[in-house]
Amino acid sequence: MIESYIRDVPDFPRKGILFKDITPLLQSAEGLDLAITGLSQLIDPSSFEIVVGIESRGFIFAAPVALALDAGFSLARKSGRLPGVTLAASYALEYGNAEIELQRDAVAAGQRVLLVDDVIATGGTAAATVRLVRELGGIVVGACFLIELAFLNGRKALEGVPVEAVLRF
Repeated sequence: MIESYIRDVPDFPRKGILFKDITPLLQSAEGLDLAITGLSQLIDPSSFEIVVGIESRGFIFAAPVALALDAGFSLARKSGRLPGVTLAASYALEYGNAEIELQRDAVAAGQRVLLVDDVIATGGTAAATVRLVRELGGIVVGACFLIELAFLNGRKALEGVPVEAVLRF
């Protein structure tokens, strides 16, 4: 049922890519509810204390999941978008490099963390976020995604972190 809200867009953002567009899902109250409910059911809520949402579409899902599961919420953002003292981690993209940051107080030492994002493809962004959480002393107990592009093997980049997804393509 939730699959019906995902639109395939061929040749975006470049030729040969089949983009999974979540816009129709976000435009539907039912679709959005299915997504938040599906994500919330992927992990035991007693296993973590805070949800880290990964910029930018991960925020759409991470905040309501945190609220639904009685957890706090922190932001992993692209470089230069967070105030105060931050930690940064670089990761490779198919067309270059990028950086993601967490504020130094985003995660407390020993705090159990759940990562949430919309899509896991190659896993680079999520792996960089895992490194940052660990550098802050946090314990990543799992990573949940609305969509996993399984053919890109992003799980391998998160070795040792349980990965769950509502939809796998």
